[in-house]
Amino acid sequence: MSTLIPRLGFEELAPEVADGLRAKVARLGYLGEFFAATAHQPQALKAFMDFTEFSKGELDMRLVELIALTVATIKHVAYERNQHERLAVRLGYGRAWIAAVEALAPDDQPELSREERTVQRFVISAVRSNGIEGSMLLDAVVEQLGVKRAVAVLFVMGRYTTHAIIVNSLAITAPVPSIFEDGFNG
Repeated sequence: MSTLIPRLGFEELAPEVADGLRAKVARLGYLGEFFAATAHQPQALKAFMDFTEFSKGELDMRLVELIALTVATIKHVAYERNQHERLAVRLGYGRAWIAAVEALAPDDQPELSREERTVQRFVISAVRSNGIEGSMLLDAVVEQLGVKRAVAVLFVMGRYTTHAIIVNSLAITAPVPSIFEDGFNG
């Protein structure tokens, strides 16, 4: 972990960042280290938080969670993966669905819908190739979801990829274990 970037406490956050995080901190019971480290740039962090919400567009939460878990698994970000596993459990998606997403083999996962398999195929290809490969896979996403939702997939994927790079650069560890390690069930 970088020791040269101090982690700020909640009381040290800029008011606009604190306001945006208050409900999340109350729900989780802690200020995530990502926010504590990146709050040194409050306007950028606030914009990132807004981007996170706006990027989802008309996507249902199941697709958002599929993208978040897929990117976190590819990028080896336990910080995000473990928290999204817990959110997916709370949303009722089930351990089998989460395991299917994290297997990163959409064509072998009957737990995933046709739409979910199409989106995950694209996200895996795009993240692994830095967007260079996968235009045909993106076309399949557009055909199934329509233009607006396909663009939302791009933005959500970009959001979680950016988050992964920051978390990995800061060597932030997961605040909670994987649901497959501690048996979390909501």
